[in-house]
Amino acid sequence: MSDAVVKGPASYFPSIEKKYGRPVEEWKQLVRDSPLTRHMELVAWLKTEHGIGHGHANAIVAHTLAEPRGR
Repeated sequence: MSDAVVKGPASYFPSIEKKYGRPVEEWKQLVRDSPLTRHMELVAWLKTEHGIGHGHANAIVAHTLAEPRGR
């Protein structure tokens, strides 16, 4: 087991999973599958369509958009 401290958007993942009851990977897949492409459009969409708070939506979108293309 690693003692490394998780930083950045991923530091929100445990609380996102606990609060919304779905694995972060499911949220990230929704972002990938969305026809929207701009960061704030995706954040607004997660907030309005899925009831996710701004900070959590921002973390999901930021982490997903930072992935290498083709994923």
